[in-house]
Amino acid sequence: MKCEVVAVGTELLLGQIVDTNSSWIGEQLALIGIDSHHQTKVGDNHDRMVAVLELALSRSDAVVVCGGLGPTQDDITREAIADVMSVELVRDEELVERIRAMFGSRGREMPQNNLHQADIPAGAMINPAMPGTAPGLICPLDGVHDGKVIYAVPGVPWEMKQMMTEGILPDLQQRAGITSVIKSRTLRTWGKSESGLAEELDDEIKRLDETGEATIAFLASGWEGLKVRITAKADTEAEVEAVLAVEEALVREIVGDIVFGVDDDTMESVLLHLLRDRGLTLGLAESLTGGLIASRLTGIPGCSDVFRGAVVPYDREFKLKLLGAPDVPAVSEEMAIAMAVGVCQTLDTDCGIAVTGVAGPEPHEGHKPGTVWAAISIQGQTEAILLNMPFDRERIRQFTCIAALNLLRTRLLAR
Repeated sequence: MKCEVVAVGTELLLGQIVDTNSSWIGEQLALIGIDSHHQTKVGDNHDRMVAVLELALSRSDAVVVCGGLGPTQDDITREAIADVMSVELVRDEELVERIRAMFGSRGREMPQNNLHQADIPAGAMINPAMPGTAPGLICPLDGVHDGKVIYAVPGVPWEMKQMMTEGILPDLQQRAGITSVIKSRTLRTWGKSESGLAEELDDEIKRLDETGEATIAFLASGWEGLKVRITAKADTEAEVEAVLAVEEALVREIVGDIVFGVDDDTMESVLLHLLRDRGLTLGLAESLTGGLIASRLTGIPGCSDVFRGAVVPYDREFKLKLLGAPDVPAVSEEMAIAMAVGVCQTLDTDCGIAVTGVAGPEPHEGHKPGTVWAAISIQGQTEAILLNMPFDRERIRQFTCIAALNLLRTRLLAR
């Protein structure tokens, strides 16, 4: 069974909004074993929307239309789908009351424009999930496209995801007759290029191609590292989990400790867990990152039992005054180590991370942008690494964050 994704909105074509919805939907389709060979963007134009839907139905069994279900004049997805179905729009009075009640629960009166959201193509069904005022649609087709189906979801990501998960994906599986379980496990890595990692895993990938036990795919994720996705298929969830566990162990054995987490783990969540498990506290001294590392750590609930705080001595003189650093160049190994030791003393922590360098775009102290020293102190034991990054200012700062966190992670694991 093939399912196509159509993203609706002129703002997508103008680049005013990045279409992350189609990517997410494509990933979810793959995870349940539904092929998706095409994704299309189309503006808020009735005739072009109809033409895109007709083309999609000519080569796919199902179409997910994302966007254009709001209450404004340019929200015309319902009308386009009704034309493709050769039916009229019918106002659903139960939907009217449901939408009116949503506004009432917020102490607001429903604008008349929202009545438009209760108009659905005759013969369409409402998605069982309706987190917002826009109802999702399940539209079975007769006639030329007999047996095919159009799904419509809002463009608001959290609404779309709930409708996909609770209504559309199960319906697609049922229509496709899929009874087996397909699951993926994503290993999060840091420190190797995609080509380097693929080379290390080449023999294992070839073995899996022959046995069909599972598949391995790579997804480069910028400063969040490289993801290695393992996908397996079995008759039951227990069986597929067993296959994933075996394959994860094999991959970890091959690539080593560059795997820092699984699925939704982040470098900061993993590091906090390690520190907590070892009864250690952490302080930060951030120069060029200006608090970005602290922001990542404080984004994790419960971090306060491990993370004491951060000093952001952006000016060189404050490195000396606040952290007791010696009178050495700001961009140097000596300064980074002194900052890491100093922040442990200032904040009374067991561990310290310090970063100092040149974010650019101009050179500093004779060093080119991307020259960064990251240092750690673990109960008095120190280490520093030099990073040379050929990136723009934002990427230099972001890559510095995860590289510094990873330095402490790997050294804690080695203790």
